[in-house]
Amino acid sequence: MIEVNSVETIADFGLLLTFTGTGGEQRRFDMRAYLHYPVFRRLENPGYFSLARVDYGTVTWPGDIDIAPETLYEWSIPV
Repeated sequence: MIEVNSVETIADFGLLLTFTGTGGEQRRFDMRAYLHYPVFRRLENPGYFSLARVDYGTVTWPGDIDIAPETLYEWSIPV
């Protein structure tokens, strides 16, 4: 089972992720393609985007915003 162990927000709405279940692999995920979806619109604010944290094995933001760890892994690139 793939889970997010840590998250760091980086430039251009990127997430630097460390995963468990993959030997601690680090990957970069680009959120820009998701910002047009209504659920993620608040993340267009860089200050709000920077509030990303890990809860229950995935990335979350205040206001019950989250994204599946499988999506984060599948669509991210190794660092």
